[in-house]
Amino acid sequence: MLYKLTLHINRVLILTAGIFLVAMVVLTCANIFLRMVWIPVRGTFELMGFFGAVVTSFALGYTQLHRGHIAVDILVRKFPRGISKILTAVNNCICILFFALLSWQLAEKGNILLHSGEVTETLRIIYYPFTYGTAVGCAFLTFVFLADLIRSLSDAPFFGDKGKAS
Repeated sequence: MLYKLTLHINRVLILTAGIFLVAMVVLTCANIFLRMVWIPVRGTFELMGFFGAVVTSFALGYTQLHRGHIAVDILVRKFPRGISKILTAVNNCICILFFALLSWQLAEKGNILLHSGEVTETLRIIYYPFTYGTAVGCAFLTFVFLADLIRSLSDAPFFGDKGKAS
């Protein structure tokens, strides 16, 4: 059940990230084309920053699910299975704490931006939805690390392993 919930949330987030990524490509191409005729798209820098934050944060959980992050485990692979399992659990706990704290602080910043009504300089876009979106991406990554911790302690295969967990 945890696996299915994680996959469902992941699908929604990665689809949203994909839409924002396509928007970034279209915006970049439009801006390049329109600059050739001396009419650049206003606010491109602002939009690319916002869209990039959404794409990156929403893709974090997907990348962790599929073991796409860079991992230097030369030393850990040489340890006995028990020690390796403990180190994996400790690493997952540290990541859970870090990304839970990060998502909480981003949500707090979003609340501050919501109440202050701060907007961007050029397009007057409100900041807080993108801040909350980044917090959601980090919170989902926290959830994935929690699921990984549970799986590592129960000897079940990880999501990205060849023998898919059910």
